[in-house]
Amino acid sequence: MYHRGVVNLILPRHLVTLAASLGGAASLLLAVGYAQTAGPGQTQPPMFRAATTLVTTDVIPRDANGRFVADLTPAEFTVLEDGVPQTLQSFSLVRGGRTTNLLQPAAPVVEGVIVPPRQVNAGAEGGRVFLIVVDDLHFEAEYTPHVRRLIQTMASTLLHDDDLVAMISTGPSAVEISGTHDRALIAGAASRVRGSAVTAAEIFQLPETSQGAADLRRRAQVAFQTTYRLLRELEQVRDRRKVVLYVSSGYDLDPFVAGRQSADRIQGGRASDPTRFLVESENPYLRLPAVTADLDLYVYMRELTLAANRANATLYTMDPRGLSGVVDAGQAVDQSDWRTFLQKTQSSLRYLAQETGGFAVVNVNDFAREFARIDAETSDYYLLGYTSTNQDQSRRVRRLEVQVRRPRVTVAARAAYSLASQSPPAR
Repeated sequence: MYHRGVVNLILPRHLVTLAASLGGAASLLLAVGYAQTAGPGQTQPPMFRAATTLVTTDVIPRDANGRFVADLTPAEFTVLEDGVPQTLQSFSLVRGGRTTNLLQPAAPVVEGVIVPPRQVNAGAEGGRVFLIVVDDLHFEAEYTPHVRRLIQTMASTLLHDDDLVAMISTGPSAVEISGTHDRALIAGAASRVRGSAVTAAEIFQLPETSQGAADLRRRAQVAFQTTYRLLRELEQVRDRRKVVLYVSSGYDLDPFVAGRQSADRIQGGRASDPTRFLVESENPYLRLPAVTADLDLYVYMRELTLAANRANATLYTMDPRGLSGVVDAGQAVDQSDWRTFLQKTQSSLRYLAQETGGFAVVNVNDFAREFARIDAETSDYYLLGYTSTNQDQSRRVRRLEVQVRRPRVTVAARAAYSLASQSPPAR
């Protein structure tokens, strides 16, 4: 049984299954039609890494009035990888979800092996691919009604009939929906969502461990690992707009420092606990997690954004807290500590979104308006593809810059992509 505040986090059964087999993501890819079909008694053919890989990126050009520019040609685009111009091999315009291929890529060259041609489901053309990640490990129970209403609004206003949608939760809500076009199924799953984040009051009561405050670090690892594995599977989806809707209150691995040390005006005053003197504040084994907390969080988030960019998937992060002000007095948190916590958690959501070409929905209550903005960004865009001229596999992260040769037109595109690492991040 899962219990909030337990130091050793027990993974829900559906996440254990997901980590072992990635069944939800595999079903998503099968629905899209990019998994090889095998009959009874047959095994899947082996997969080989090609000598070259087509790098694709979504590009949104807008004029001075913010309107999408739909009449650009391949000759007007320049793609730079680490400052080196690349030759476009594919160029598609997607307008209102309909794709027009203006430049087809050449057949890939495969050296040394003969790979059977990939079977593509013709009926899977068109539409977007959405992955909804409900990080219930990182929003409190009091925000459960907000998240449920957010998901229902998302299903009714953002999702279209031809969109393929998968949904997963990171914690005890145990939501796992493979690829579906049924928006009612997504809206219905909202009733199963329940926030289980550790509250500030609980953090003050839980013991300090060698991993820092309570089990915050482990919770973040579970959330990131769940999303990371699904992003790895999304790499197999080609020529579709891939969007990750990430619902979370953000991350801070070392929150309420003064309060936990009983050095603020509340935990060190009216809410003081006499047992605080039993904590060895100078113990290096307890201080090290605090020293490395922000660095570790950055490493986790950076690897997640690299995986998203490699899959050409855009993250849109959503904070269910909405407009945030003062904290509930029952939490016994000093307002200075609370403001720092709020700033760090919101900054983490902004980083995840901005590094993948999306934006963070934070400090707002009108989610329907933000969904309309996401809908516009994911319905009208260009899809550019090229084969990198850089064969140096040791240079894992490559900077991307997309330019357009038309006056007063600006473009929005991801700023980098990365080659796959040899192994996923440590658990």
